[in-house]
Formats: sequence, structure tokens, C-alpha cells
Amino acid sequence: MNTKAAPDHIEENHWHYAQSMRELRENTVSMVRIDGRQIALFDSPEGVRACNNRCPHEGYPLFQGSLSDGCILTCNWHNWKFNLDTGQNLFGGDRLRTYPVELRGDEIWVDLADPPYEDQYAHILDSLRDAFDDHTYDRISREIARLIRLGGDPFDGLRQAIDWSWQRMEFGWTHAYAGMADWLVLYDEADGDNELELVCLTESLGHASFDVLREPEYPFTQDVLPFSETGFVEAIEREDENTAVAMIRGGLKDGLAFSDFERPLTQAALAHYNDFGHSLIYVTKAGYLVGRLGDDVTEPLLLSLVRKIVYATREDRIPEFRHYQDALERWGDNQSRNLFPTADQWNGCGIKSALDTAVKYSGASPESIYLALLEANALNMLRYDIRQQDKAHVTVSDNVGWLDFTHALTFANAVRRQCTRFPRFWPRGLLQMACFVGRNSAFTTTGQDLSRWNFDNNERGIDMLVNRLFDHGQDEYIVSVHLLKTALAVREEAAMAQAGQAAILGAALNRFFNSPLKRKQARRTAYQSLQFVSGE
Repeated sequence: MNTKAAPDHIEENHWHYAQSMRELRENTVSMVRIDGRQIALFDSPEGVRACNNRCPHEGYPLFQGSLSDGCILTCNWHNWKFNLDTGQNLFGGDRLRTYPVELRGDEIWVDLADPPYEDQYAHILDSLRDAFDDHTYDRISREIARLIRLGGDPFDGLRQAIDWSWQRMEFGWTHAYAGMADWLVLYDEADGDNELELVCLTESLGHASFDVLREPEYPFTQDVLPFSETGFVEAIEREDENTAVAMIRGGLKDGLAFSDFERPLTQAALAHYNDFGHSLIYVTKAGYLVGRLGDDVTEPLLLSLVRKIVYATREDRIPEFRHYQDALERWGDNQSRNLFPTADQWNGCGIKSALDTAVKYSGASPESIYLALLEANALNMLRYDIRQQDKAHVTVSDNVGWLDFTHALTFANAVRRQCTRFPRFWPRGLLQMACFVGRNSAFTTTGQDLSRWNFDNNERGIDMLVNRLFDHGQDEYIVSVHLLKTALAVREEAAMAQAGQAAILGAALNRFFNSPLKRKQARRTAYQSLQFVSGE
């Protein structure tokens, strides 16, 4: 084998002299450097072949690979195989860049011209689709990097990911889209740092890819109906997906934008204590994604979101939260504005007493009640009895862990955003925050040293945790996305809260980031299964 730089022969446009046939035949394979590129040359039975010397997988030098019949080149690092005539990867991974070759007497000339932009762009998107469908994380990252190097819009990868996934989410939106919105926030803050920007894009596509891996399409109705706010909300209440989707299609056909749908979506999301707050959280994230990615994603995101809200569980209909509707009807009974709610009023409250306390202070300003409930939920995170994770003999209703506690803060962030825009929904948002307080307080403990989680500088401490997201080290997307959305929610709320409340929010986030997180409950599952089956 031979490696050398090509001699200084005259370049003809995009054709470059590589080396003589005599030199190549001495070794049958060589690597030459031309115009800053490493080119591998092979004297195959079918003729001279040229390709990029770096394996597109992890960069192993291909001139050290093995060539077999049919011009099949094997990279000996991971056994990837390429057809040197076409560059096709026989294992379905990244394609290999090959180059046209001409023999001019004893001279080997190689055409290094890049294909037209449109061809390269289409090729990258095709390869990205393959990586997306296989959930090949590192290849997803490489294809996005290639798109960026080409000069394409890096957000095109996100738009394509939505297009490839929205009809494969059986029950509508998942955390993948919510995470995509938050990763875009960090993308903007990366401020030109290519490495950090690529992290944000890769995590976004990787999560969406994982959530639809091996999933078929679950088609939406193609019907179109005139949009009506009242009719739309009523359709969702009836769990009538087809009518609600047809109305979205009709509204879009008539030129409506996301902003025209936001109020009824907020109303539908807050109509019940929905799905532990996810529905409302997703409404806020949908607006952000549409704003950043443009009109092309409006319809798929909205239709998928409608499906999510239609299928959302409605916890206020189960016994645990049966007092919610009564509390909502009593909201405003106390018209005194001289009450000043504080988090202490919810300390140790169960669900009913938490709801009653919220009603008691319903004469105060919604913002003051909000801040008190926000602090109470943050205190619950600080007081979470982490030993709950190790209990095996518990009922299904006691399957509560760290991620459940974080929902209280991410939901609170969505409540403030949406109820500030649409104030008539404050009672629902605040009472549902009270539901979080009451439910989670049952899994807290007293006597802990909460001060150990305080930051010397709260703003700097929160920023430090946010920066950790770029290299979070979590294998499960469900964990990393909860770290992400909780961190950004806390950062945003802390910036608007009073100093003491901000410190508690920062401490709660610090504890979440730096505490054990048990994700698999083998003994608990076995115990609950035996209990369930014994009663059949």
C-alpha cells in the first residue's frame, strides 16, 4: 500500500492528476492527497476505482480495507461494505463518496467535482431518512453535519423529522416534539457554537426517531369542516377526533394560523386535569415550534396535538381528584382581596385540602396564587422522599417518582404562559396546580436538610445545570427530556419570581439533577402483577 501527495500536474477544471498506473500497480491500492482530500485508489479487475479514503462511518482509512470480487470494498474496522461502482453501503448505512476516473496514457485522473447542490441535498435527506427510520443516532448526527456543511438550512432536518413522524405517533404528540421546542431554545443560545448546535439538532431528531421506531402510520381523517371554537372544544370533549381534526383542516384551508387555534386548544387542554399536565405543556410547545419552523409544520403539529388531547387521560374523573370539579364551581366564593397566599398554606395538604385552600384564596390576584402554588410545588420536589423509589410492595397508584414531581413545575410554566394570554382560564390552571401539590405531598418527608441544595448564586447555578444538558449522559430520552424541560421551565420561572422563591426553584432543580433516578422497578412490577392476577 502506498500513500503520497499527487504531483503538481496541471488541473483541468475539476479533473486532477492522481498518480501513474505504474505506481498503482506496484501496490494495487494507494492513497493520495489531492486538493486537501484523501483519495483511495484501487487497481481492481474491473478497472481503477477511486473513493474518499475516510470511511463515512467513523473515518477508518479505506485504503487499508479489503477489496473483493464485484468491486466490494470492506472497511476492516467495523466490516462495513461498499460497492465501489456506486458508493452504495451494502449494510444500509452512510454511502461512500466515489469519484469518476479517467486513464490518460499512464496517468490516472480523478474528477473531484461536487454534484449539484440539489442532488447533494436530496442525497443527504434520503440518507437522513434511512438513519431516522433505523434510529441510528450517530448517523443522524453525521447527516445533519453534512447538511450544515452543504450550506442547507439545518432546520430542514427538524421539519422532515416532523413530516416523517407525526402520523406514526399512535396517540398523538409525545415528549419528542416538546423536547424539540426546548432544544431549539438552547440552539439559539449556543450562538454559533457548531458543536452545541449539532447536539440540539441531533437530540431533537433522535428522540422523534425513537418514539416512532418500527411504528406504522395511523392515518388522520381527510374530512374538512368549517372551524368553530365552540364546536372544536365540544368535539374534543366527546373524544371525537375526526370532527376536531376536520375543523383544524377547515380552519387552515380558510387561512387561519396557530394563533387562531391557541385559545380553544388551551381551553380543551384545561377542560380536565388532563394527562398530568402534558396537554397544556404541549400547546405552549406547539406554538413555539410553529413560530420557529414555519407554516409547513403547522398542520402536522396541530393534528397530532388534537389527537393527543382527545386521547388524554382525565384524572379529575377518578376518585383521587373527585373534588376538583366542586372546587372549580366554588372558585371566587371568597371575594376578599386582603388575603395573601403563601406556600406555607399548602404545606402537607392532601388533594382535597389543597383544592379547598386554593378556593379560600381565590379572591386574591391569580398571579399571587400562582407564585404561592409554584413555590409549594418546588418545595415538594425538595421534600420528595427518595426512598419511595425503592419500595417494592406498593399499589399502582403509588408508582410515583422523580419525573412525576417535575411535571408540577413544567405544568406551572405552561399555566403562567397560557393563562396570562387567556386570563379566564386561571381558575382551572391554579386548581390543577393545587392538584399537583396535594398529590405529590403524600410522597414527601420532613426533617431533611434542604439547604444543601441551595446555590451560592442561584442564577449562575441554574445556568450551570442548563449547560449540563449539552452532554447529559442519559441513555433514555424520557429522562433527558425531563431534565431539559424542567431546567428551562425553572430558569424561566425563577427569572420572574421573588428572590426567595427563585432560590427554592433552583434548589429543587439542583436536587433533581443530582439525585439517583430509578427507572426500572423489577420487584415492584412482579409484586403488582401477582396481586393483580390473584384477584382475577
